[in-house]
Amino acid sequence: MASLVHCLSSKKIQPEDERRMMITDNKPAPRRAKWWYSTFHIVTVIVGAGVLSLPYAMAYLGWGPGILMLLVSWGLTLNTMWQMIEMHECVAGTRFDRFHDLGRYAFGPKLGAWIVLPLQLIVQVGCDIVYMVVGGKCLYKFTEIACTNCTQLRKSYAILSFGAIHFFLSQLPNFNSVVGVSLLAALMSVSYSTIAWVACLSRGQSSDVSYGHKKISRTELMWRVCNALGQISFAFAGHAVTLEIQATIPSTPEKPSKIAMWKGVIVAYLINAICYFPVAIIGYWAFGRDISDDVITELENPEWLIASANLMVFVHMVGGYQVYLTEMN
Repeated sequence: MASLVHCLSSKKIQPEDERRMMITDNKPAPRRAKWWYSTFHIVTVIVGAGVLSLPYAMAYLGWGPGILMLLVSWGLTLNTMWQMIEMHECVAGTRFDRFHDLGRYAFGPKLGAWIVLPLQLIVQVGCDIVYMVVGGKCLYKFTEIACTNCTQLRKSYAILSFGAIHFFLSQLPNFNSVVGVSLLAALMSVSYSTIAWVACLSRGQSSDVSYGHKKISRTELMWRVCNALGQISFAFAGHAVTLEIQATIPSTPEKPSKIAMWKGVIVAYLINAICYFPVAIIGYWAFGRDISDDVITELENPEWLIASANLMVFVHMVGGYQVYLTEMN
């Protein structure tokens, strides 16, 4: 990140017309978003299904290291978000509406594209695949619980159904058009996170709960610890669409877009903390080292609550997928 800031500062001596030629010709969405739009866009892309695996990550890290990694990841990603917000208008009169615009400005129109676009595509396509699979599995689980006497939908068909929904949602013209979908998704993510930790708290500790490390080989333990660190890191995602979100906010010399964007980010990260830390800590407290990689699956009763939580995850995945897709437009 420091090298990118250095590149940006070193490019300021270029003529204005040459600098502007490095920015893509894609027309941004109308810049009429309010600061709270950024709040639920960010909540949608950050507070995802990864929160449900945090107690599993805690099981291999333990109380101290697990909570410490959650705090470090929360702080580092918030700092990264702040740096991205600052760089959106780091050049007077120019707004970097997309991540590859910023990359082309920093490293040049050709080298910047080769550095940024491949990595960007890997992250975005990977996240979209995860969203599609997780969304389809949650839809499958919901139908399995909600309609026991029905002919069960095959899991592959559930995943295809998730994709079919986006055939229609993809017709929305720009980022501002998905505001309602994103708001609903943000509400769902907060709801199923709350269901997860409240249900764990109501259930109480398992009778044979243990917080010690499982009896596995040292090599496997190291692998599991690295996997746990990866799960925590993956849970704090969404930075790839920061510039696109900020691009929808109006900006003037007196009131630049970063003021409203940063306000929205602070609120979003407070919501993020309210969701993540209770799920991780209370889920681990309730089930200890034997918890599965999805805390919802540990909660077998009441069935209507588990079905509702799976449906909420599905709805959230739909909204989150749409927000991520804006990066690839």
